[in-house]
Amino acid sequence: MSLKRNLNGGNDDKQDDSSDDENYTPYIPIKQRKKMELMQLKRRLGQVGAIKEEEMMKTESSGNEEERDLSKHPLAQDSGSEKDPGDSDDNKSSKDDDENDGGIPEQDLGPLAQVSLLDQHNVLKKKAEARKETAREKMLKEEEKILESVKEKTALMGVAELAKGIEYTDPIKTGWRPPKYILEMSEEKREKVRKKYHILVEGEDLPPPIKSFQGMKFPEPIIEALKKKGIIKPSPIQIQGIPTVLSGRDMIGIAFTGSGKTLVFSLPIVMFSLEQEKKLPFVKKEGPYGLIICPSRELAKQTYEGVKMFGECMEAAGFPSLRPVLCIGGMPLKEQMEIINKGTHVMVATPGRLMDMLDKKMVTLDVCRYLCMDEADRMIDMGFEEDVRTIFSYFKGQRQTLLFSATMPKKIQNFARSALVKPVTVNVGRAGAASLDIVQEVEYVKQEAKMVYILQCLRKTAPPVLIFAEKKQDVDAIHEYLLLKGVEAVAIHGGKDQEERSRSVEEFKKGQKDVLVATDVASKGLDFEGIQHVINYDMPEDIENYVHRIGRTGRKGQRGVATTFVNKAVDESILLDLKHLLIEANQKVPAFLATMESETEKYLDIEGEVGCSYCGGLGHRIADCPKLQAMQSKQASGIGRRDYLAHNSADW
Repeated sequence: MSLKRNLNGGNDDKQDDSSDDENYTPYIPIKQRKKMELMQLKRRLGQVGAIKEEEMMKTESSGNEEERDLSKHPLAQDSGSEKDPGDSDDNKSSKDDDENDGGIPEQDLGPLAQVSLLDQHNVLKKKAEARKETAREKMLKEEEKILESVKEKTALMGVAELAKGIEYTDPIKTGWRPPKYILEMSEEKREKVRKKYHILVEGEDLPPPIKSFQGMKFPEPIIEALKKKGIIKPSPIQIQGIPTVLSGRDMIGIAFTGSGKTLVFSLPIVMFSLEQEKKLPFVKKEGPYGLIICPSRELAKQTYEGVKMFGECMEAAGFPSLRPVLCIGGMPLKEQMEIINKGTHVMVATPGRLMDMLDKKMVTLDVCRYLCMDEADRMIDMGFEEDVRTIFSYFKGQRQTLLFSATMPKKIQNFARSALVKPVTVNVGRAGAASLDIVQEVEYVKQEAKMVYILQCLRKTAPPVLIFAEKKQDVDAIHEYLLLKGVEAVAIHGGKDQEERSRSVEEFKKGQKDVLVATDVASKGLDFEGIQHVINYDMPEDIENYVHRIGRTGRKGQRGVATTFVNKAVDESILLDLKHLLIEANQKVPAFLATMESETEKYLDIEGEVGCSYCGGLGHRIADCPKLQAMQSKQASGIGRRDYLAHNSADW
């Protein structure tokens, strides 16, 4: 306690006058000081348990702790509204004595000196949690606004249906019924099966899961054909997905790459088409009954070959002939039209060629009742939904609609549901998650050293090996370099003609070439047997493309390796997504990635929604989504360009 000397003698009046001075502290005799300390100690012991946390928080936020007067603290307010009922008369008389001594202030030990550290910790913890909740609520409100702004206001339906207000309320009826023992299975047993295989299902009147192809009532030729391909039992997505499709239900199917999604929609369409042909044979120019749309020519060709193979197996066993047709760009229309004119059951097509044929009335969808969109998020994403609506407009009645992908964010799922009737969502694992059978290795490689380092990476495993690059010129450069080094390699990208692309893929599949260098045209859905290693020459601009790329290996329960080159040129948001994807898959995180942190990292998991609800990236929220920002910039530049062109045309 600081003391100030009294130069005016012992005059009480002068002392009272000087007490108005803010810096004046009167002298306190030793006896009085001891008495004050004793009374202060008694009050502490009697009142510590009665402190209210709200008052403490209010006191803490009211100003600088060191400058507060202890008399303002609840412990020092003995005569206020919160008077301790346990105070004795002796205590009261002592207080009166203190007041008679001239209102001398008590010794300032700090406003929280009488509160235990544990109590202080609890209060501070609650305050921090309150602040955190406030920040979360604020972020959630902002994200809701962002989602609302990018949300499509028009349903994903045909133009004619929207114009006439047509709305289907009941799913399509089929002649398929589960076996009796499956129907009699209790809901508890069904849930037990789903839980065992990590199958998440949403929807009304869920079809039962079936653990064998025999239980799904497939004929013997189909089962034998599957055995020849090494498929004995259905995978988790097939256990729930195939009964759902056979029941006639609309479906959104999400499962990691290599999980067998193609069979979920190709096997039922073969059975439905043969059923239609047996009841009433297809005549000239009739059909298709089923339509499968794929985002790339290679994927469409692969799907077509699978459907054709199952049809040939059934025909060899005495069933009616199945006539599938492949409609993709880069191939002559004459061959495709010959099959269509005979009457076709199943059409597998890419969007561009399909829309061209529909527009020129080369094909109709009058009897089409089955529509599947493989890698659906790529077709609906980035403004492509108008083209999908155009295709929907050519249907003359209700259809069973199926959407499949390994990466389908909530935003796409919610939007797609507007085109479906009482849809069933079958999800095996998180949408956008990488397969756990893939060992992911991320290495920091300088741009100039990438080409040479590819040769070292090729020594990790035996062939076949896939190498992905973002740009066409990089694909050509890598291909030329590998040929010069004596590596048997082929290359495909969008700049090559279809004949060369088909030949390259065929040679690679047959094992005549060891390495395939490609852009992302080969990353979605393609199934190459026994891929040991996938090398990402550069990190893709979209984490979804990364998942599709590495998904070419580690398929059908086999192990695979994925090596990715990164450096300073890669955007930080993509690296954060990659970091959290590695953590989710229990992979080794390199030191340069582990040290990276974002401001919103602590809010990555809010209200059960992990990461970004727009693109599915794990390292950011929708407010920081680079994909959304790129889309908005593209739209803004497009609008600006249209305005510019319109302005100039008006001048002319």
